[in-house]
Amino acid sequence: MEKMIGFCGIVCTECPAFLATQKDDDNERKKVAELWSNQYNADVKPEDINCDGCLLESGRLVGHCKVCEIRKCGQRKSLKNCAYCGEYACEKLNKFFEMAPDARDTLEEIRKNL
Repeated sequence: MEKMIGFCGIVCTECPAFLATQKDDDNERKKVAELWSNQYNADVKPEDINCDGCLLESGRLVGHCKVCEIRKCGQRKSLKNCAYCGEYACEKLNKFFEMAPDARDTLEEIRKNL
């Protein structure tokens, strides 16, 4: 499977929700829901764990990705991901990086090769 990198730098194809969806594995969905419920102090249900990756125009999206402002901005600008943006790294992205430093590393690596 080709690596899919979300607008924000998260590697969608390595995300446990994406993997559970692609395998159509209800046991994995349950594990991810329990993990994220604890990790994010939220009530995540196994049926919420369905995602085909945020780069798709339509399809299944998990949780925050449905309303993500970074995703909306990247789509509006028709970007491959935020590494390709002339305004990189914006305030929204920098705030996100506080929670997901690996995403910054991914986008920085892409920018090095542009």
